[in-house]
Amino acid sequence: MKQLRKWSRILHRDIGYFFIGTTLIYGLSGIALNHMSDWNPNYSVEVKDFKTTINLEKNATTKENILKLLDDVDKRENYKKHYYRNTNQLKIFLKGGSSIIVNIHNGKGYAEYLKKRPIFYEVNYLHYNPNRIWTWFSDIYALALILFAVTSFFMVKGKKGITGRGGIYAVLGIVIPLLFLLFYM
Repeated sequence: MKQLRKWSRILHRDIGYFFIGTTLIYGLSGIALNHMSDWNPNYSVEVKDFKTTINLEKNATTKENILKLLDDVDKRENYKKHYYRNTNQLKIFLKGGSSIIVNIHNGKGYAEYLKKRPIFYEVNYLHYNPNRIWTWFSDIYALALILFAVTSFFMVKGKKGITGRGGIYAVLGIVIPLLFLLFYM
């Protein structure tokens, strides 16, 4: 039992150090993704209002008129395509996921610029398992979490260990998710 306790501590400590970065990635992105209904964790949106006198009526609009508008509002190099959403609105798509919407009758419009949120964009990208190599690494991490749980049973003995207070915490850690499943599923 003494050897089991010794190796549990060693494995728990060393594997824990190795996966600190991964734990931070999954913890931070997990919180962000849990609150997707409150905000977009990947992008922030900046809105810029404008007014133009360029004729953008459907029958008079040429691509050149749209590029002139982009010279005033953004950059013509960012143009991707455009379409008329309805009889009043023109939507212009820009590179990078941004867009411009203009009321073609009164010239009022706004540009929506998407900007990647630093850190959150990258950690969420990894959380979604972007490729096979990262999926394998994530699977190894998941196995390490299981190993953390199992080795924690043997690290401390007595009233603070699994047969005492540690056992109560372990049972609560199992019961709370089960109660959630019973009440909300």
